[in-house]
Order: sequence, then structure tokens, then C-alpha cells
Amino acid sequence: MAYKRIEIPAGEIDRQREICARIRARLESSGERPLALVDTYGCQQNEADSEALRGYIELMGFGFTDDENEADLIVVNTCAVRAHAEMRVLGNVGALVHAKARNPHLLVAVCGCMAQRPQMAEKLKKSFRVVDLVFGPHELWRFPELYERARSTQKRVFEVSPCEGVVAEGLPERRGDSVKAWLSIMYGCNNFCTYCIVPYVRGRERSRRFDDVLAEARELVAAGYRDITLLGQNVNSYGRDLDEGHDFADLIRAINDIPGDFLIRFMTSHPRDATEKLFRTMAECEKCARHIHLPVQSGSDRVLKAMNRHYDRAKYLEEVRLARELMPDIVLTTDIIVGFPGETAEDFADTLSLVEEVRYDAMFTFIFSPREGTPAARMPDPVSRDEKQVWFDELVERANAISAEKHAGYIGRTVRVLVDGEGRRGECNLTARTNGGRLVHLKGDRENIGRFLDVKITDGNTWALYGEI
Repeated sequence: MAYKRIEIPAGEIDRQREICARIRARLESSGERPLALVDTYGCQQNEADSEALRGYIELMGFGFTDDENEADLIVVNTCAVRAHAEMRVLGNVGALVHAKARNPHLLVAVCGCMAQRPQMAEKLKKSFRVVDLVFGPHELWRFPELYERARSTQKRVFEVSPCEGVVAEGLPERRGDSVKAWLSIMYGCNNFCTYCIVPYVRGRERSRRFDDVLAEARELVAAGYRDITLLGQNVNSYGRDLDEGHDFADLIRAINDIPGDFLIRFMTSHPRDATEKLFRTMAECEKCARHIHLPVQSGSDRVLKAMNRHYDRAKYLEEVRLARELMPDIVLTTDIIVGFPGETAEDFADTLSLVEEVRYDAMFTFIFSPREGTPAARMPDPVSRDEKQVWFDELVERANAISAEKHAGYIGRTVRVLVDGEGRRGECNLTARTNGGRLVHLKGDRENIGRFLDVKITDGNTWALYGEI
């Protein structure tokens, strides 16, 4: 099927805002102040989507609550990357039957990647009568319209038709943080890794226009945000679907040129498209964080080919070498899947040896989770779950040891951090992040939140550092 980019006209977003105003006026005339809860699962892109949902909900006249028993509207924004995430969602959605029994007026909506999977949408329709509204990522831009239809007709609404993907500008946003901000620069994915459901539920890659991203970045800096993360399933391929002549490195450089004291982060960066230009741009842009999340997934060339990752071990290691040559202080993190169908003990040994060679600052590790509808779900998988667990435990043990050794190297050093929130570690009442994204626990005044400070590192463990201002 040919790729079709769908840009939503500004007039359509204006219409959604008009619906919000109509709903708000109706609520205010009745003297009601209903409450909403948005429950988010999964990746940072889902978090960004939830900020848009909250923006709409706020325009509709709702307040917010974290208590499902107080809510008149509950929106569950879902993830489909692993089976465990879907099972958690289904369990929690099923439990909402009690909240609805207490408040028959409660409207329950399920959206996001899981909702876009046909089999899951059908399961919600047949087995979860508590759900009133279901819609996929491509329909998020018209949430007010869908909500109004479900509320006014008192009928269940399902909008999960297949779509290559839309780009909608001008959605309202209610951000959940005053220091850190998500900035989506593109949506979807073209890579079709054999284990991954994302291209099937989020559609093909489509980049936001360069000037639109830059304008939003300027707004975030002007609003006082200090940590801006550029989001995409594969940010390295930004701009390839446009005719504007800008790539991802150009975007970083343009945002870096915005006056202000802030950091630029990004995720996720696919090794297939990580270029020397990107690494040189990172090294030359003083506001670009010295951190790259570069998911390797496996250290075995045979497994990488079966995963359809489009690079081999040698290419990956060359990228790591180049990044460290240009940025000796770079923090490297990664994802690794253990137990991919057909993986052998020798393949897993290759992964362990790559981990020893690269020595990541942190790793996110997973046991393979088959996703119905992906090629990997149909591959022979003779290795038992118990054996995969043994491999997984060995990998985690090694990863934790390396991380602890890396963190021990910070002790006694003075580093610049951004204080980003309140902590719960005894006397350490503040949390902060280094330029490379390492978590630091601190003691200090709450007024320091949002400030860059010099901190002396006094201790560290596998997961965090401890310091004093």
C-alpha cells in the first residue's frame, strides 16, 4: 500500500476547539465541575499524547483527579509493545466496573497503541462493556468530537480504522512538568523490525514541518523549560519524508541556536541511521546533552538479521567508537531483547561479549514478547522460558555491575546538574539529572527546582548518584 501523509487542516482543529467550548459552556450553565483522570502506559510518545488529551479535557471544562472514584471521565492511554503491558491495561480497565457502578455517569475511554490493534479492539468491544469509547493514535486529534458523540448518544463509539498516519498541528497541551518537556518531531516508523508492533499501530514515518517544530521549541524555552526531549520512534530519519532539505542534525543545531539556558535530549535513535553528521553535531552543540540511547537489541549478527535491524555488530561498534571519539564524556544506554525466536546460547554469548566491550552506563532489558501480527510471532522458538530467564538474569547481573562501576567513577567529582523535582530518599529531598541523564539525589531548598547547579558527588550505586550542592 502506498504511503499517504494526512495533514489535518487548521480549520479542523479549530472545530475541535469549538466543540470543547460548547461542552464547557454546557457544564458551566449546569453548575457542574466534573473531574477527569488520564492514565498513561508505555513510552514517552504516549506521555506526549496524554498531554494533548489533557489539553483538550481542560478546554472542555474538566478538572483533574488521580482518584478513579472521583472521576467522571477516565481515559486509559495504552501501550502494545509487550504482552505484559496489555494484560495490565485489561486488568485495570476491567476493575473500573466498580467505579462505574458507583458513578453511572462515568465515561471510560481507551486509546493508544493497544486500542489500534484489531484483536484488542474486538476484545474491548465484546468483553469490556465498561468501556464507552475506543480510538487509536490517528484519531487523537478529534477526541472532543468522539467524546461528545459517546456522551450525547449514550452509545459506544469505536474509531480504530487502519491509517498510515496523520500530522495534526495546534493541539492544546497540558504539560505535567514545569522543568522538562516532550517535543514530538515525528510519528510512526518504517523499519518493521520483525518483533515490533509499532509500525502497524502508529503508521509510517511522517515528520512535522521544520518550522513548526522550531516554533514549538522556542515557545518551550520562552515558557522556562530547561530540559527538552525530542521524540520519535526513530528520530534519526527525521525529515526524509519532507522536501524541506533538513535532517535531524540540522534540527538539533537550529534548536541549539535558540537563546537560553536549556538542554536538548532525544529518543529513540536507531543505529541504522546514526551518522557521523549526527555525532559531530552533538559534539559541536553545547546545549545538546552528552547522552545517546542507541538500542542494539542483540550482539549476534545472525539474530540482528532475523530481527530486520539493518546493521551488524561491526557497524554498531564503529558508531560507538566514533561517538566516544568525538564526545569522550558521552553516556551510552541501550535496549536488549533476550530470547528472540531461534536465539542460541552462542548468540546470547555474543550479546554478553558486546555488553562487556561497550560497557553501557545503563541498559533496558526484556525477555522476548511475541506480538500477534508481527513476523517474529510466527518464528520457531524452541528455547524454554526458564532458559531465557537464566540468560536474562545473567545479563541483568552484568549490566548492574557495570552501571555500579560507572557510577563509582563519579564519586568525588563536581558535575553540573539540572534539579528537576522532589525526591523521597530520606534527607535527599530533591532529584536532579546530569548532562548525560544520570539520576542524582540531593538535599536542598525546593526553590532550586528548575535550576542548573554544581554538585559534588558523594556516593553512588547501580541506579543513582548522591551529591551535595
